[in-house]
Amino acid sequence: MKLTTARLWRRGAITAIAGASALALTACGGGGGSTAGTDSLSLFVNVENTEVPAILDTLAGKACSAEADTLPLDVETVPQSNLDQQLQLKAGQGDLPVLFSAGNAPALTKTLADSGNVADFEEILTDLDVIDNIEPAAISTIENLYGGFRVLPFEYNVEGIWYNKAIFAEQRIDEPQTFDELVAAAAKLEAAGIQPFSASGEQGWPITRLISGYLFRDLGPDALQKVADGEAKLTDPEYVAAAQAIADLGAEGYFGKGVGSIDMATSENQFLNGSAAMFYMGSWFLSQANDPEVNRIGAENVGFMPFPGVEGGAGDRSQLAANVGLPITMNAKAVNDDTEAWLSCITENYGSVALEQENRVSGFALNTEVTDVPPLTQLIQEQVADTETTVLWFEALFSAEATTTSQRNAAPLITGSVSAEEFMSMIQADLD
Repeated sequence: MKLTTARLWRRGAITAIAGASALALTACGGGGGSTAGTDSLSLFVNVENTEVPAILDTLAGKACSAEADTLPLDVETVPQSNLDQQLQLKAGQGDLPVLFSAGNAPALTKTLADSGNVADFEEILTDLDVIDNIEPAAISTIENLYGGFRVLPFEYNVEGIWYNKAIFAEQRIDEPQTFDELVAAAAKLEAAGIQPFSASGEQGWPITRLISGYLFRDLGPDALQKVADGEAKLTDPEYVAAAQAIADLGAEGYFGKGVGSIDMATSENQFLNGSAAMFYMGSWFLSQANDPEVNRIGAENVGFMPFPGVEGGAGDRSQLAANVGLPITMNAKAVNDDTEAWLSCITENYGSVALEQENRVSGFALNTEVTDVPPLTQLIQEQVADTETTVLWFEALFSAEATTTSQRNAAPLITGSVSAEEFMSMIQADLD
């Protein structure tokens, strides 16, 4: 099965992939730079991303037909695995298209931006008076990842804990607002013979997402940025406490048996067949949750809650964990009246068309009413619209080596074979 860019982001697999040599891009700095022709709206995108070209094609034939008459849509694709190399080559040759998929790691896009090859969307969209067409939550996430508003949110995912509303009702459990309430709910479920959580220990990241959730609620939304900036270490007591809080859930058996060997499909099935009451996942899970052939508990019995607050913490549950799927940016040297007209039309219409055509939540506002939206999808869309500040995920700012260490040791953390101190120390050693 092919993985879209969004799924790669979801799985935390492409955080700072390339080494320093791959990001040098010496050919991109100074000199001539990129001066792509604009006789078309050229789009360079990874071949696995079929949604954005399809939606832009729809816009070209309808809402943006006037813009397409001036600049026809011209799509070029490349395998995801070759994307970074091709972006560097095109940048060095001054051949970047008008629009192009962001690199596999935010660091590549930052480097391209530093060499003048990436548009500043805050400036451009503000000047065009269309920046209100982008959800504030999406802008917040993009700025956290890319150091500025440097990509457009053609897909936007929020993350949290999905829960079985029927089981909660039977056990008279209200949606937990605090972490202490979440622990109490898990204890009540366990006592009733119901597995509280499902998680893929094989993947690891659904567990480490819980650690970062606790960190952001306890220490605030900049908790992991401070680690990236060298102002704090994962081995500091307050950071170890977050890993310990999740390890304690595992010590109580709340993830069930054999969590280390459970793959993603199995963990999803445990929730969707009613074997587990809670499941941490992002909004890309909507496709499974809305599919009656896959979801045996029924979409009406699926609830979604942000990671709960930590009593006395500096963060709060309004700060949703989020990521940008299918991120695409724009060549700064290809900005002109015609490409700006296309950009305005995209920001005004993409959100509604994506939701209607692909049942996809994006970071663009809905400027046209979309009917027959599944209730769960509508719930997530409303969550996005109501959110201004977002947080990232545990490994978002880590090196590739630290990311691997984190995810490989997540299951040992909750099964007790690795202590919270050891877990954080191993990752910090990679970061150092």
